[in-house]
Amino acid sequence: MDVLSFVIVGHVDHGKSTLIGRLLYDTDSLAPDKIEEMKRASEGRGRETEFAYLLDHLEEERKQGITIDTTQVFFKTDKKRYVIIDAPGHVEFVKNMITGASQAEAAVLIIDVNEGVREQTKRHSYMLSLLGLGQVVVVLNKMDLVGFSQQRFNQVKDEAQKWLASIGIEPLVYIPISAIRGDNITKRSENIDWHKGPTFLEILDTLKNRLSAKDKPLILPVQDVYKIDDNRINAGRVEAGVINTGDSIKILPGGQTTQVKSIEKFIRKPTSAVASECIGFITSDSVFLNRGDIVCLPGSEPAVTDRIPASIFWMSRRDLDKAEKLIIRCATQETTCKIEAITKRIDSATLQVIEQNAGLLKNLEVAEVVIKTKKPLAIKDFNDVQELGRFVLVRDENICAGGIITTVR
Repeated sequence: MDVLSFVIVGHVDHGKSTLIGRLLYDTDSLAPDKIEEMKRASEGRGRETEFAYLLDHLEEERKQGITIDTTQVFFKTDKKRYVIIDAPGHVEFVKNMITGASQAEAAVLIIDVNEGVREQTKRHSYMLSLLGLGQVVVVLNKMDLVGFSQQRFNQVKDEAQKWLASIGIEPLVYIPISAIRGDNITKRSENIDWHKGPTFLEILDTLKNRLSAKDKPLILPVQDVYKIDDNRINAGRVEAGVINTGDSIKILPGGQTTQVKSIEKFIRKPTSAVASECIGFITSDSVFLNRGDIVCLPGSEPAVTDRIPASIFWMSRRDLDKAEKLIIRCATQETTCKIEAITKRIDSATLQVIEQNAGLLKNLEVAEVVIKTKKPLAIKDFNDVQELGRFVLVRDENICAGGIITTVR
């Protein structure tokens, strides 16, 4: 059975945790003691059953009514198994939200139909756009607070459509729901009989998995090289594809070609290895590999460049000066770099363009940039091979920015 991971994002208090809790409850994915705990926690605060308590399990979160860290939960239907990533909505936890969203194959954007599109709705949906997530479902929650009004649903839907179109997101569907009451979650709601589209669970079952990493061309970043007896064993994790004994391989960025003499694993000596396996391998000639080299198949190479267009999220309280020297780390590759151009500097709260062709970046700002590296790096589109499509920037031994590559020239 396929496993699909999706992230739920949206403005704080628009109902992410409640939606997940309700989904788990309605699909019989909860142990009886968890249900009792939820009911006791709700009664102790004088509230009706709060499904959000199933996710916001940290006491600090319960006191504040917000989700602090990303939470992963699991459930299944007759068609699929799911990993749900509940990402925090508060501005202070935006780094956690990006971490969660980067692991997902699809996204659910939740909007309180009573409040409409808010600041964090825009910020989080923009992050989805930066991450290049193509499968987006929009749910308009709390329909019970507006009397299940079709008119209000259409108003907020139009507002959301205009915003999402402006950032290049075309959702698969807009679904009216009431998470706390269970309307249109797993069953069609009589209160929303004007909605002829799918329920939330029905649309989940139509989402598609990314192409399996093992079905893609070989990508193996070299992590280390060990000298044992007379052999140089090159070690690393297969990020995509398959490597076989006897394969002709190409080493980037240098461009040398050689052949795989043997594949080495602890105790065993297999003849092949697939994506996600950590292995060692020996080449048939004296090609010298080093940490940071990328192994691929001739004819299926990633791009090799010293000029990288990317989107970055600045996470340091100290401003970025475009002239300063940084370190870029992408997979096991590492080199010094400079930000050659900040083509757009964006306020992550309002997502308004602050400045074009800027000279600096401030904390929690987003930017479209061009990075000039001292040595060429092998890169891929983030949605193809994540390990070669994401990177961090380091200053004074501290990570100051995270970035993704969704355009490979």
